[in-house]
Amino acid sequence: MPKLTLLVITLVVIIITSLATLYLNSGGPKSPPKSEIDTAVNQAKFLYSQRKKAGEDFSNGPCLSNALMPDWVADIAYSPRLPIDDLPENQCPVYLEGRAGHFVELDTEGNLIRAR
Repeated sequence: MPKLTLLVITLVVIIITSLATLYLNSGGPKSPPKSEIDTAVNQAKFLYSQRKKAGEDFSNGPCLSNALMPDWVADIAYSPRLPIDDLPENQCPVYLEGRAGHFVELDTEGNLIRAR
């Protein structure tokens, strides 16, 4: 095999490997930075505490906020999840419609279930 062909094949392999490494180390698509997740969780917990003090009932797992932060919603769910949590009326419409890409999910007591 000619040396030029081997050189081209080697360079292509190096470039593909480099791009794959960069992609995998960046967390992939739509993976927010940890600081953004922490901020969203703190905002959701603060909003929960305000609404709880105002006497809001969270027993049906309502959407807490459709606009927690840009591209974020906050939802209430049971832990472990119950079928009521999967009903569209108990989820954030903005997230269901794809207009928000991230969510914070708190349980009915305001504890973090997950954020992504």
